[in-house]
Amino acid sequence: MTTSALVPERAASRVRVLSIAGTDPTGGAGIHADLKSFAAHGAYGMAVVTALVAQNSHGVRAVHVPDVAFLRAQLDAVSDDVTVDAVKIGMLGTRAVADEVAAWLVRTKPPVIVLDPVMVATSGDRLLDTDAEEAVRRLVTRAHLVTPNLPELGVLLGEPRATTWPDAVRQARRLARSSGATVLLKGGHLDGDGSPDAVVDASTVTELDALRVATTSTHGTGCSLSAAVAALRPRRPDWVTAVREAKRWLTGAIAAGEALAVGSGRGPVDHLHHAPTLGARPFGADAWERAADLRAACDDLPFVRGLADGTLPIERFEAYLHQDALYLAQYSRVLARASQLAPDADAQVFWAQGSARCLEVERHLHEERLAGARWTGPADRTTTGYVDHLLGVALTGSYAEVVAAVLPCYVMYADIGARILARAGDLTGHPYGDWVATYGDPAFAQAAARATELADAAAREVGAATRARMLAAYLTSCAHEVAFFDQVRVAEPVVAV
Repeated sequence: MTTSALVPERAASRVRVLSIAGTDPTGGAGIHADLKSFAAHGAYGMAVVTALVAQNSHGVRAVHVPDVAFLRAQLDAVSDDVTVDAVKIGMLGTRAVADEVAAWLVRTKPPVIVLDPVMVATSGDRLLDTDAEEAVRRLVTRAHLVTPNLPELGVLLGEPRATTWPDAVRQARRLARSSGATVLLKGGHLDGDGSPDAVVDASTVTELDALRVATTSTHGTGCSLSAAVAALRPRRPDWVTAVREAKRWLTGAIAAGEALAVGSGRGPVDHLHHAPTLGARPFGADAWERAADLRAACDDLPFVRGLADGTLPIERFEAYLHQDALYLAQYSRVLARASQLAPDADAQVFWAQGSARCLEVERHLHEERLAGARWTGPADRTTTGYVDHLLGVALTGSYAEVVAAVLPCYVMYADIGARILARAGDLTGHPYGDWVATYGDPAFAQAAARATELADAAAREVGAATRARMLAAYLTSCAHEVAFFDQVRVAEPVVAV
């Protein structure tokens, strides 16, 4: 009795896929590429090693094939304990290895079997001896999908390699009819700008066209594609759907491969190109750190120091409040725009409430402070510059960019208010205690923290280019905050007479 028979079957949250293949110490091909492909498609990956391969982006240097008894032990260790939803088979190397894998397939009967018949190197060199090639041909009849390149398709049929697409399709149909397997025909070895593929079974041919990507990052493309299809097929209705989705993903992975800067030959593809911010720091923490110099500059301003210790002349504070009132009227519009663009109800409500609250709370503070001063006059050019920046992002930017642009007004005010409050302690008698209490209030700190959480969430859903625009919008807003606090140092207040 196997170990798996001792416990009840559990519903799996992910597809469980096993790679049976050789290694690649540089990570671009073999089981290393397979495991990345599985993960890229939300599957749980496992691996059984058929051969230890010393290779890099320039080619194979040496191959060591362990005894088949150890191969059998690996295979049984997996199937005795784990339900396998799909199997991807790659490099086999010898007849004994191919026969051992075939025997295991007969015993375990995996529901999805994808065979990538690694038989011919990119250079055109044959990788298997005659006995091993015959064993792989027999294994094709055990597979549900076989994914040969054009040279391998010719070897499987015992025919010369097809040099035209129509000839390749005819060969694929012959293999499908003789083996009973569906064939993923890959046209990457053909000349031309296109890179056609086709899903071929005994009765139908479904062609899937794509443009050829001009790149040297093609190491492990066959491994990666077949592994992606194996990961997708258990949760896709048919082979065509799974292949189309995997092919679209691989095209992007090939295009992004050179940016990895791995190897000086034919480099690998970027299996996680569709998750460009994976592993990046949360946006709020990253942006806050990058704005350290601007935050320090803000702390050094005479206005901020005078605000903290209460020595700021009252007319300068009222000049600031007048400009702030003009600013907040437009800032509330940008918050309303964030609410319109928000991807879910919680975010929509937060930004809408922020839009209303910034007018309500600030208007109350301003009315109390400015009621007797009769401040008039237009917005200062510094205020106008800040407003123009925010409105420009709101008009043309994505939700993520708008959130990044409004965030500094939350986090910088919350930081300054909390630190002034901590130093001042008792605000009794402090000439600007009402302002400090407003921005040092834990409720405002909570609002700033929630705004940061929403910015972090938005950054996780965008690509590298949009995240860069988010950071630029954030830092520009920080610079405007510094200039906004500094404008009252050099500008005399405008008072109605």
